Amino acid sequence: MSNAKFTIFKSDKNQEFYFNLRAGNNEIILASEGYKQKSSAEAAIALVRTHSQQDGNYARKETAAGFSFTLKAGNGETIGRSEVYQSAAGRENGIASVKRNAPVAVLNDLAN
Repeated sequence: MSNAKFTIFKSDKNQEFYFNLRAGNNEIILASEGYKQKSSAEAAIALVRTHSQQDGNYARKETAAGFSFTLKAGNGETIGRSEVYQSAAGRENGIASVKRNAPVAVLNDLAN
């Protein structure tokens, strides 16, 4: 059984809704951009659950800071971003973790 969870919350700074996906060890493996409506953040979580399973939806990036990835929806819009990893192998492990955890993660709604 996985302890993975999506956490949805509202920012005090800009009043937008965000979510992150945490693996069973409570590490954030994917973070969203802000959404004006909670329903939009919830819809994006549903997209992560399905689009995370297809490798072609991941855009792998490398910068001077390190390695990262974004998860894209079918329309090409970014629905989640990773942390920066020190190696390409770390980034691939992060992608594998999203693939494994997103479909089974429970929803922890802190935006009520």
